[in-house]
Amino acid sequence: MQNKREFTTWDSLPDTLTAKHIAQFLGISRRRVYELFQIHVSHGGIPNFSIGASKRVDKEDFKQWRNKLKEKSSVS
Repeated sequence: MQNKREFTTWDSLPDTLTAKHIAQFLGISRRRVYELFQIHVSHGGIPNFSIGASKRVDKEDFKQWRNKLKEKSSVS
């Protein structure tokens, strides 16, 4: 049986994230993560940068994005 690496805590995430890391952490599909990459940050999209055709996210940017969403939902 193979060990499946799970990204479920902040400490388990690397400093530079892929859609797979984010999907596992949030419990959503990779497709949904890529959809969030396409949305502008000011409209709730995940801040990201490109390396060739690949998208990456800084861990700190992801933390800030998630915290802003949590604040927004607690105010609403």
